[in-house]
Amino acid sequence: MTTHENLLGGPPPTFLPDVVEPRTELASGADAYDVARRHPTSSLAWATLADQAWAEGRVVESYAFARVGYHRGLDSLRRSGWKGHGPVPWSHEPNRGFLRCLNALQRAAAAISETDEAERCAAFLLDCDPAAAPAMRG
Repeated sequence: MTTHENLLGGPPPTFLPDVVEPRTELASGADAYDVARRHPTSSLAWATLADQAWAEGRVVESYAFARVGYHRGLDSLRRSGWKGHGPVPWSHEPNRGFLRCLNALQRAAAAISETDEAERCAAFLLDCDPAAAPAMRG
């Protein structure tokens, strides 16, 4: 038994639909700005932009990109039956864009001293999937 197993019969995991195009385009080296323009609902595209901005020291831009992707992801989760709580497994690849945005939002919020937001994001990420943050750290 894992320590995070739901013994109370909570909500089932949410699995976002697999939208292949943005992932394929990014994997083939397409510019993330172009991918976001073509697929503005793709949290993966926004997560990629957030990570690129972070790597270049553009913290405020990283925060903005992550926030857009986070909200796009919330929209997708709700359309997929998510009711505001419950697992969003990292192991399901289409969930990773949203989870990466949530992680990027936490990181950027902490960097701009928005402590409450950073703490909320960290707790939300843990609630979604305790394996997500360690997986993103490598």
